[in-house]
Amino acid sequence: MKNKKRQITPLLLIFLSIAVFISMAYIDISVNTPQSSFKQIKKVEIPKGYSLKKIARLLNEENLIKNYSIFITSAYLRGISNKLKSGEYELSTDMTPLEIMEKLYKGEIVYYKITIPEGYNIKNIANLLEKNELINKEKFISLTQDREFLSSLGIKAISLEGYLFPDTYYFSKGMTEEEMINKMIESLNNLFTEKLQKRLQDLNFTIHKILTLASLIEKEVQIDSERKLVSAVFHNRLKSNMLLQSDPTVIYVLEDFDGNLKKQDLSYDSPYNTYLYPGLPPTPIANPGTDSIMAALYPADVDYLYFVSKNNGEHHFSSTFKEHNEAVKKYQLKR
Repeated sequence: MKNKKRQITPLLLIFLSIAVFISMAYIDISVNTPQSSFKQIKKVEIPKGYSLKKIARLLNEENLIKNYSIFITSAYLRGISNKLKSGEYELSTDMTPLEIMEKLYKGEIVYYKITIPEGYNIKNIANLLEKNELINKEKFISLTQDREFLSSLGIKAISLEGYLFPDTYYFSKGMTEEEMINKMIESLNNLFTEKLQKRLQDLNFTIHKILTLASLIEKEVQIDSERKLVSAVFHNRLKSNMLLQSDPTVIYVLEDFDGNLKKQDLSYDSPYNTYLYPGLPPTPIANPGTDSIMAALYPADVDYLYFVSKNNGEHHFSSTFKEHNEAVKKYQLKR
């Protein structure tokens, strides 16, 4: 006896069509119905490498979707099952599963606005980023001193001090320490246009040296109008082979500095101590901003060789040692 092939009858076809229609309608209703009408905002981090199944379970555990199986099915039907992006997301319980899915598909992750102030050093920056839970502080600092990593950035220095450009950045928790550092270096590179590169050549300075000089200006100056004057003093001293005698270079290497620079501190033996060693220190002592870098590149056209604090944020500038001594007596010794 020959086997008869089972045929789909019109009635069965109708039932199947109805079943598919009901299933699709149910899925459509489900993915367009929020978990709750009550809005509760949650930050959810999707780790790198998470599969669609793991993402759906995580969202279900966070009470953001009711049925993770339907979420998975819907993602397959939309052809985005392997296109949901990792990262930290701000989601809420009154969002529909479809809205959540779209957000993950578009990669609308949370970005943190981080402003790095001018004059921050590497440790200051690391503390700031760690405070916002964006980095591993030890790894970040280690990278700034990693010769191989610095070489990959095209930087010939012993650390990235001075190269982490102060600016406002938008970082996400999914970013690596390397990616954040690269953004800062990129901002610095963008500053040095062809015109500024030409200016460096005219001064016979390298980027490293100009950043070092700019970092001294950054730490010495509180009033913007004095940046180019302080720059002129340092330029004039370098040309005259005079010691720079900059307090911030000593402070940079003092451990547990209490804010009061003492006379004995000025004899602390370190190549950063510009009271003892001629020329610029080996590296920048902070990360200078645009204004200090421009002041280092374009000093004022004056013959000043000295400046002393007036104890109000301003400085008195002098061309001769005699005039400088008189200013010291007036503003410092009298105090």
